[in-house]
Amino acid sequence: MNIHEHQAKKILKDFGVVIPNGVVITDLKNIDKEIKKFNTEKLVLKAQIYSGGRGKAGGIKLVNSKTELIKEANKMFGKVLVTHQTGPKGKEVKRLYIEEVSEIKKEFYLSCLVDRESSKIAFISSAQGGIDIEKVASETPDKIITTKMELGDSIGQEDFNKIVKPFLLNDDQKKNANNLVQALFKILQEKDASLIEINPLIVTKDERLICLDAKMNFDDNAIFRRPDIFSLRDLNEENLEEIEASKYGLAYIKLNGSIGCMVNGAGLAMATMDIIKLYDEEPANFLDVGGGASKEKVAAAFKLILSDKNVKGILINIFGGIMRCDVLAQGVVDAAKETGLKVPLVVRLAGTNFKKGKEILDKSNLKILSASDLNDAAKKVVEAIR
Repeated sequence: MNIHEHQAKKILKDFGVVIPNGVVITDLKNIDKEIKKFNTEKLVLKAQIYSGGRGKAGGIKLVNSKTELIKEANKMFGKVLVTHQTGPKGKEVKRLYIEEVSEIKKEFYLSCLVDRESSKIAFISSAQGGIDIEKVASETPDKIITTKMELGDSIGQEDFNKIVKPFLLNDDQKKNANNLVQALFKILQEKDASLIEINPLIVTKDERLICLDAKMNFDDNAIFRRPDIFSLRDLNEENLEEIEASKYGLAYIKLNGSIGCMVNGAGLAMATMDIIKLYDEEPANFLDVGGGASKEKVAAAFKLILSDKNVKGILINIFGGIMRCDVLAQGVVDAAKETGLKVPLVVRLAGTNFKKGKEILDKSNLKILSASDLNDAAKKVVEAIR
C-alpha cells in the first residue's frame, strides 16, 4: 500500500525526524487560511499523487509570494500529471502540499527497505541524490552503498558509519543523521513498511540536515494489524478494479492486453501470462484467486475480468490443491450466466475434484472450451479471439 508524501512526512515527524513545515490542501477554499501559517513568502507547491517524477511533469513549483502560490495552486489542482510511473493516462491532482522553501547546499539519497533475497533490512545511500537517482544507479552504481542488517532494536555504530559515509557529514549533522537512520529502522519494523525513501535528503546552506521528500510503501499482508496506516489509504489514487478486488481478497493487477486470466497461485499466474505472450498475445490482468476461494469469490473475480472492456477472451487455469475445482466451476457458471458471457472462455482444470468441476461446466450449456494442459489452453484462447 502506498501513501502520499505529506503522510509519510507526518510519520517521520512522529518519530522525531526533522522535516520542513508544511500544510495539506484538499479543497482550494481553505488555501487562504492555511498559508497564513507560514511566516515566509517563499514556498514550494507540490502535487500529491502516487508517483515519482512529479517535478519533471510540472507537479512541483517554487513560488516567491503567497499571491503567486494561490495562482499556481489553481492551475495545479485538478490537473492530470503524466510521469514515467503513471502511464499515458496520468493521475489527476486532488490534493496539494505546501512547504517552506529550503536552501539546498547538498542533496543525498537514502532509503530503507526489506531485502527479500537476504531476508534482511537494507539501507541504500548515495551522495548523488535528487531527481536523477535512477540514472546514477544505472550509470555509476559504485556511487550507491548498500548496508544490510538483521532485525533489531537499533542500528550499531559500524553499520551507521557505513550508511552515512558517502554524505561526508560534520559531527552535528551525524547526530541528526543517526536520529534519522534509527527512525527509519524503527518505522520499517513497527509500521510494517516495505520501503521508505528519502530523496533528496539535504544539507541546507545553514548546515541543517532535512528530509525534503519522502515516500513510504507498506506490506499489504500486514495492513490488517495497522489500522492507523490503512486509514491513510487514498482510494482516489487507486485503480477502481483493484479497489473492488481488495474487497474480496483477490490479488489483481490490471494490464493492457486482451486475454483475461484467472489463476490460483502467483507462480502459476506468471506462467499463464508468459505462455499467452508466447502465442503473441498479451494478458489483460494478473489475477490470483488464492488457495481456498469460495464460489462467491470466484464469481467476483470473473465479473472483475469482464469489467475490462479490452478483454476479448478469458483463460481460467486452476490446479486444485486446497482450491476445489468444483467450487471454481460453480462460481464461473454462476457469474457467466449473470453477466451474459459474450467472449470465448477456455478452462483448464487439474487436481482436487477436477472431474466434478468439468461435469458442472459441461452441464452448464455455456460455450466453454476445455483444455488438457496449459499449452493447449493458451493455444485455444488465442485462436478463439482471432
